[in-house]
Amino acid sequence: MSESVNTNNNQQIKPEPKKTTIGGQALIEGIMMVGPTRTCMAVRKGDGTIHVEEMQQSERVTFYEKVPFIRGCIRFYKMLVRGTDALMKSADLSEQGAPQPEGEADKKPSALDQYLTKHYNVMVTLSAILGILLSVGLFILLPWLIVFLATKLMGSALADETWMKVVLNLAEGVLRMVIFFLYLRFASKIEGIDRVWRYHGAEHKTIACYEAGEPLTVENILKHSRFHPRCGTSFMFLVLAISILIYTVAGIIIGDGRFIVNILIRLLMIPVICGVSFEILRFVGRHDKNPVCRGLSKPGLWLQKFTTAEPDAPIVEVAIAAMQAVIPENADEDVW
Repeated sequence: MSESVNTNNNQQIKPEPKKTTIGGQALIEGIMMVGPTRTCMAVRKGDGTIHVEEMQQSERVTFYEKVPFIRGCIRFYKMLVRGTDALMKSADLSEQGAPQPEGEADKKPSALDQYLTKHYNVMVTLSAILGILLSVGLFILLPWLIVFLATKLMGSALADETWMKVVLNLAEGVLRMVIFFLYLRFASKIEGIDRVWRYHGAEHKTIACYEAGEPLTVENILKHSRFHPRCGTSFMFLVLAISILIYTVAGIIIGDGRFIVNILIRLLMIPVICGVSFEILRFVGRHDKNPVCRGLSKPGLWLQKFTTAEPDAPIVEVAIAAMQAVIPENADEDVW
């Protein structure tokens, strides 16, 4: 982070605000921050101390990670695997040092625990893939299946009309949004999830404080908003919104109502939807002063009411530890 410097008049010059590429993810009693050259996680352990750990990050950036409309899918998958890894580690770290019930400390790990520890990387990858499959099934295939069954009740002649295809795809999109909203609402009711939402809020506030060029102190960070336009929640909203347009156009062009063909269309279009959504998020993030871009970001910001919460000072301290570990020496390396 750029430091204030003294002028000849002994006045301090405040660093210029900027938009950073540094992003993060809330963990179990912790936060992972991803910088341009380092990825680190900070977790509040059971004994109250903050554990900071650098996670392996490939220094080699492939050609495809720089290609517009392709890089979004690659970065999303990498972030998902890295985030799953950090989440599992944080669950273990958050319990370290905490008082254990009598006899627990001497308890030997089960054969399954030993196997999973030995094949940890495989387990992380499989967990990430399972997460993708569940998301596709819940937010992509389930809404379509409901609409598909509804078309069987109205007859094929009416369903094949171009205007009706548009209506059905719009209905599918609305249903997809509703399922996503209900998912967030139910997730908020899970015991302990409020702590994760607080860490998510601390992540946003810390990044906002850094982007404002202010020193990373608890007092400074708590002043900032917990809502941030370049958040994963906003990205998910864009994915769902863009899917309405792309699936509608694909349905009109291809015009095939067969069950298998429709499933294949939706699966094959997912990388396209992710790629387009990523580029829109980047554009909106760079032009957040534009009224149109501000309008596009508002739904995602509103949804963050359900995925973030106001943090307290100890949570912000963890966010600071994670952020400071990834800030590059060259202030231009992380410019959005």
